[in-house]
Amino acid sequence: MLAQRLIDGLYTEAMLLADEARGYFDDSGASGRGELAPLDRVVFSCESLKVTTRLMHVIAWLLTQRAVEAGEIAPDDARSPARRLGGAVASEEATLARMPADARTLIEGSIELYRRVERLDAGTRDDSVAPSPARHLLHRLERAF
Repeated sequence: MLAQRLIDGLYTEAMLLADEARGYFDDSGASGRGELAPLDRVVFSCESLKVTTRLMHVIAWLLTQRAVEAGEIAPDDARSPARRLGGAVASEEATLARMPADARTLIEGSIELYRRVERLDAGTRDDSVAPSPARHLLHRLERAF
């Protein structure tokens, strides 16, 4: 099924990006962080939290979709507000410009992945269309004759 392959592919991408971000922000990013001005070091830490938050929201949403596909969660339950894609705080362009190149790549990657999943989430909303008054009248006429 194409939808399942899409979800699985996004899940793999999210997990790889999360692992890469963890490795960078915990270990290899220390040298880049040390070269930043004191205020930018705080911003760097905030951006790492934003990346983590975006990725965790994406992974949680993807796991919900996998649970629906496996029959563990009803599709209607997956559309409840508690199971929707969580919100993510935006990163400002000016802030990104001050970050080391590797950090910027991870931040932008998390934003792009989040936006793709956000579009998928928007497409799964229960946008039931209200019955058409004209169609209702047509049905009444059909029953009358």
